[in-house]
Amino acid sequence: MDKIKLGAKSRAEKGRQTNRGRKAGQVPAVVYGKGIESQPLWVDALEFRRLVKKFGESVVIDLVIEDKDDPLRQSSSEASRNVIVHEVQRDPLKNNIRHLDFYQVNMKEKIETEVEFVFIGESEAVKAMGGVLVKSMDHVKVRCLPADLPSHIDVDISKITNFEDHICIKDLNISDKVEIEIEPETVVALVAPPRTE
Repeated sequence: MDKIKLGAKSRAEKGRQTNRGRKAGQVPAVVYGKGIESQPLWVDALEFRRLVKKFGESVVIDLVIEDKDDPLRQSSSEASRNVIVHEVQRDPLKNNIRHLDFYQVNMKEKIETEVEFVFIGESEAVKAMGGVLVKSMDHVKVRCLPADLPSHIDVDISKITNFEDHICIKDLNISDKVEIEIEPETVVALVAPPRTE
């Protein structure tokens, strides 16, 4: 597994004081986890958006925290933590990121998180018959070791050739190391016939 790195800096500002950092392209964030004290951070907004665009939100990130104000060290120090994105708070009007929650994971313990579906291919029932693709879900809850966490799950809609076809959870190509706590018969996507005038 390639390590996906994201830089962060320790943050002292709280509440309205964070607005100055936001204007400078930083996003206030916090990292927490089992048995660790939560730590407020700054993350570069552009760097985070690039990471999500390339790898998605459900990946293990090597969060490299630069701590200039560490009283125990004479020089500036860096700490590295394995984290997953737990929550992204967005501005409802501008859709820009307001706050990030990272959850520190133990690489030897299974985690539960949501993984998004990426719909690929082209359905004959949509292309030739004018049908409408219906996605009944866009993500699924999974349980696995952090190293086995998929960044996304592909749903190949080219398998839907008529209005009777559909894609279920059991039809997806998912590693045996990833548990999905949902019925295998659950429908992920189908194509509905076009509405007649």
